[in-house]
Amino acid sequence: MPAPSTDPVSRPEPLHLAVALDGAGWHPAAWREPEAAPRRLLSPRYWAELVAEAEGGLLDFVTFEDGLAQQSSHPLRRDDRTDQVRGRLDAVLTAARVAPLTRHIGLIPTVVATHTEPFHISKAIATLDHVSGGRAGVRVKVSARLDENAHFGRRDIPPLELPGGPGTPGPPGVVEELFDEAADHVEVTRRLWDSWEDDAEIRDVATGRFIDRDKLHYVDFRGRHFSVKGPSITPRPPQGQPLVAALAHATVPYRLVARSADIGFVTPHDVDDARGIVGEIRAEQAAAGREGEPLHVLGDLVVFLDETPARAAARRDRLDDVAGEEYTSDAEIFTGTPAQLADLLLHWREGGLGGFRLRPAVAAHDLPAITRGLVPELRGRDVFRRAYEAGTLRGLLGLARPASRYASTA
Repeated sequence: MPAPSTDPVSRPEPLHLAVALDGAGWHPAAWREPEAAPRRLLSPRYWAELVAEAEGGLLDFVTFEDGLAQQSSHPLRRDDRTDQVRGRLDAVLTAARVAPLTRHIGLIPTVVATHTEPFHISKAIATLDHVSGGRAGVRVKVSARLDENAHFGRRDIPPLELPGGPGTPGPPGVVEELFDEAADHVEVTRRLWDSWEDDAEIRDVATGRFIDRDKLHYVDFRGRHFSVKGPSITPRPPQGQPLVAALAHATVPYRLVARSADIGFVTPHDVDDARGIVGEIRAEQAAAGREGEPLHVLGDLVVFLDETPARAAARRDRLDDVAGEEYTSDAEIFTGTPAQLADLLLHWREGGLGGFRLRPAVAAHDLPAITRGLVPELRGRDVFRRAYEAGTLRGLLGLARPASRYASTA
């Protein structure tokens, strides 16, 4: 009889899990649910409570949606609807307000790179990283909406029509230009985060030296879209480099994720689709010279969760009836129980996904269903944490803290 094996029992890799927060939830009629409290949507306590719920479930991070025009049911232009939530708080400021009230969870606000300067964004996210003690990230988004462009009036963006619906690439030249600009935006932001060396602040009262000027560096970025000298006005963030994320639906945005991001959100519709998307991103990553660098690819799902599949389906149907139309999304829509969702996530993970960003259909209902239903289910299958194991967002995602590029060459 062979001797028993002394090798440790192999366990599956932990699953990364995040939630995307947007108003009362991702279903347009979510605000009309009894538990939604629409009068509180613009209050800081509302957002603090949502993030506290997510942190209570030990999730990796939350993302905050944002834009530079009123929300719209159309991806490229405004609408005149009054039966859906319109108006929102600034995502970066909301994250900064919530940060001191939390201890572990990552905070990733959305910024529209098309109409914001990387210098402003770099110091805002660096500040968020300082305020949160190293838990900040940023989701970079492009915009081709004419109403957003009209708020700034500094450029002409030709109107796009996407016959295939949300996520379908428009005219290649315009779309590629927007995403190339976003890549430059990220590059400038990252250089500015590195422009202060970690020990640039001396703070020596006896000698009267607060900073070592030799450890502040010009970034001297000159490209097609930006010309930025630097250095930043904000000392290097606690993480060195806060996390950069992007949502991608097709080849051009996949390329942005591969070139510039630490986290990519994608929208597969089955495990084979996930496998193809992850393969394309990895190929683009290798082409960009980043092969082997850590890059988390997370699948997005809208979720309606209840104790039984019938109750979840009935709630979705009721919300559709209230909205007057069937809800559709760029991401797959899941309707069922937490156990069924756990089955799906573990199956889709076989396509190469490192985790998932879930979009609660109704924040007041589906977020607690995630933290108190799905999380215990995943924990019972030994694929989710039982405690926060790191104090920074980089640590939670298993990413090392990078050295400043300027310190290594100074």
